[in-house]
Amino acid sequence: MRTIKTLAAVAMTFAVLSSAAYAIEPIPGSIIYNGQPRSKLTKAPIGSTFEHLFRDSFGDRYVETYRIAPDRSLQLLSRHKIDIFQR
Repeated sequence: MRTIKTLAAVAMTFAVLSSAAYAIEPIPGSIIYNGQPRSKLTKAPIGSTFEHLFRDSFGDRYVETYRIAPDRSLQLLSRHKIDIFQR
């Protein structure tokens, strides 16, 4: 019984640590690069998503997807580089 509890604790620890390891960090140009914006999106429904298009300092284009959290903060869900030379 003690072995099962230990294995469960180890599994939960790895699950928590691995989810934090895959978090997307904001880069210059991201809405939340310098922290959360001062104004909150009060009219947008909680859980709704939107995209943000921007260029970095090298001129590369990116699109980021954000979700509005229950506390009205923004969560960065994904980032994709737009390749202008795609076929």
